[in-house]
Amino acid sequence: MKRGLVIGKFMPLHHGHIALINFAAVRCDELIVSMSYTDQDAIDPDLRLGWIKSMFTDPRIRIAKIKDDFDNESLALDERTALWAPVMKRTYPPIAILFSSEAYGEPFARHLQAEHVAFDPDRTIVPVSATKIRNQPFQYWEHIPAVVRPYFVKKICFYGAESTGKSTLAMRMAEHYNTEFVPEVARELLITNDFTVEDIITIGHAHAQRVEDKLKTANKLLFCDTDAITTQIYSKYYLNVVPGVLYELEAKVKYDLYFLMDIDVPWIEDGLRDLGHKRQEMTDIFKSALEQRNIPYTTVSGDFQQREAIVRHSIERLLKD
Repeated sequence: MKRGLVIGKFMPLHHGHIALINFAAVRCDELIVSMSYTDQDAIDPDLRLGWIKSMFTDPRIRIAKIKDDFDNESLALDERTALWAPVMKRTYPPIAILFSSEAYGEPFARHLQAEHVAFDPDRTIVPVSATKIRNQPFQYWEHIPAVVRPYFVKKICFYGAESTGKSTLAMRMAEHYNTEFVPEVARELLITNDFTVEDIITIGHAHAQRVEDKLKTANKLLFCDTDAITTQIYSKYYLNVVPGVLYELEAKVKYDLYFLMDIDVPWIEDGLRDLGHKRQEMTDIFKSALEQRNIPYTTVSGDFQQREAIVRHSIERLLKD
């Protein structure tokens, strides 16, 4: 059997890696894709392994991870790869061909006693690297596979009391930036404010699931109308209790920008809103919840045009950074 090997951190997996693996897979009978990891990695190893497995389902491609506790980056490549080879020999069956796009390829193959086949070492086919993607993911968005993109999508929350324009801005910004938005899911599930603890838990789960679903198709940004903190606030106000699961759901979804909506716009009755007489009190509660968590936020006030300008300015800065 002619067995091949591709190694890497795949942090993250990108189209260059995919091209390399596809190139290698048709040139051997079995291909081992070995993902190295450490406890200090910027991206969770199991998440990265899942990305690779979702992209390559051919049984001839064997995907594995190996803890990188045998390298010494202070050494020259020849000495470094001399440390790698024995570990690979102990871990995997005999390797006939090493496929790589890196300078380590030749010395590593020699220590493995394997042939080396280089693929696009000058990065002309896919001009990108994992480091560039981590540093500037939006600049290299086209080189990031769909399964990986949700990791880099920036989540933006419109947050605050009733009737302050959250839904309108979420939809408007999603349209402007050609991406997705998550509506206030509670409005899809409730027809009155007479709800139970079970109802509020259902709302919390439904909102978290909607965020997860929309992340899969979002284009760099995902705009969200409310969040798990909002669900907690209304649960406390109407039911005088906050189920623990709502805090667990909060921990699962972290937002990159919070816009706290001011109440300097008219309150509009819609059949479900009933806190028009407590707008300032509710705004203080919302603001306090962010400050208790040390979550930075931008206050959005003024008429609709002014509000949109504030939001777009912050988003443009986020995209640039």
